[in-house]
Amino acid sequence: MKALLDRLSVLLRARYPLAGLLTHEEPRAARFVEKLATQEGLALYQWSSTDGLRGPQGRVKESREPLRALEAIEHLSEPTLFVFYDLHPFFSDPRVVRRLRDAARTVGPRRQAVLLVGPTLPVPPELEKELVVLDLPLPDRDELSRLLAVLLRAQNLSIPPDRFERFVKGSLGLSEDEAKRLFARILIGGRGFSEDDVGELVEEKRLAIRRSPYLEFWESTGIGAAVGGMDNLKRWLVQRRAGFTERARAFGLPEPKGVFLLGVQGCGKSLMAKAIADLWQLPLLRLETGAVFRSGGGGEMGLRETIRVAESLAPVVLWIDEIEKGFLDRGPGGGEAFGYFLTWMQEKKKPVFVVATANEARALPPELLRKGRFDEIFFVDLPNVHERLSVLEIQLRRRGRRPDDFDLPTLAEETERFSGAELEQLVVSALFAAWAQERELEAGDLLDAARETVPLAVTMDDKLKDLREWARPRCRSASADRRRVDFFEDWDQAS
Repeated sequence: MKALLDRLSVLLRARYPLAGLLTHEEPRAARFVEKLATQEGLALYQWSSTDGLRGPQGRVKESREPLRALEAIEHLSEPTLFVFYDLHPFFSDPRVVRRLRDAARTVGPRRQAVLLVGPTLPVPPELEKELVVLDLPLPDRDELSRLLAVLLRAQNLSIPPDRFERFVKGSLGLSEDEAKRLFARILIGGRGFSEDDVGELVEEKRLAIRRSPYLEFWESTGIGAAVGGMDNLKRWLVQRRAGFTERARAFGLPEPKGVFLLGVQGCGKSLMAKAIADLWQLPLLRLETGAVFRSGGGGEMGLRETIRVAESLAPVVLWIDEIEKGFLDRGPGGGEAFGYFLTWMQEKKKPVFVVATANEARALPPELLRKGRFDEIFFVDLPNVHERLSVLEIQLRRRGRRPDDFDLPTLAEETERFSGAELEQLVVSALFAAWAQERELEAGDLLDAARETVPLAVTMDDKLKDLREWARPRCRSASADRRRVDFFEDWDQAS
């Protein structure tokens, strides 16, 4: 909140005439503007369509209509901050837009400013060069700590400091009202903020994020150990695991920004996004790009709200699955959202690690893939024979079978050009075959299933070759180069 207060203070002193503040939390916004006006020594006038324009001397007569309120501010000459709540529905009236343009020319020299507050702010073209739009951030750790501390004192309750911190940290991403309702529900439960109540945080957060049409909250699944292959990518992730710590800052390291995973369908890109959150023990949010960028989506305003939620949970992993579907199919307003996303990726200050996955990147705008947006671009190819062996072992263990009971090296050789997803379905098909005959799984079932499957890489051979050719000079391989290892293993055996 302090950063926003400082930013708006600078804008007011620089005589910026119009600004917008995006938020659903009107009571917090009202407290914020009161603090801002007091700090800057400005009179405060606030308008709503139900209450009209109110200032230090009370309500201005006949000011409920926005045109009348905008006319009234022209006659007030003292240094003033004029705050209009939910004015955006009236932008359909060209006279309202015209009055705002007129105000933009006059309020600045008088040390005045107009601040528009609302959950959305579709800026008319006439005001694009005049209006600066900012976001009111969700409550941070300090605000939530004060909120919880006041509640505990009022109820004469005391909880251990580590549990207090867990409740505060677990409430990040909620609005002030959502946090209050959550704490009240826990109190009514009568357990006094016990360890059992910590689970309520996850449920409330899931409900809050579910209300966003673009974000999905994923809980930890322990999937990190279930990803076969991609040793280069795993090593890279381990090196950056502690990148969000203060020790890393003291060492001179920047916070990791993100990774772009390009590759063949079914080879584990989405699985790796989940595994990163598990490995780093961070919350995982999935962004639905199509809903944001396509026609009918939220455009820039929707993306702003989405990023605001993600940043409030930081450090967090933000997973953008099949990013090309959103960016290549942009509707009206998608261009502004795309530009906002690029700027945020380049300049973001909060530790939001972006994991973008794509099956196709050749048609993506080059500015998305250049260095500075993502820390690295990895190409996830079809698994080699060693990785296929690892994937088969993992899939059999997941289904209660001992890999040593099967001739997996032979099966790994037989499944050349199979993706990880196809290897998983191979095991499932073999299990169904054994189940139908009411017997245990055998190695022959696995080989039969493999020989009956036509991999996607075979039917899409030309497209795969083109993708590999494009990726070779542009991407880093997610898999370790096993050719040198194989050479020395063969050399040792020959000796």
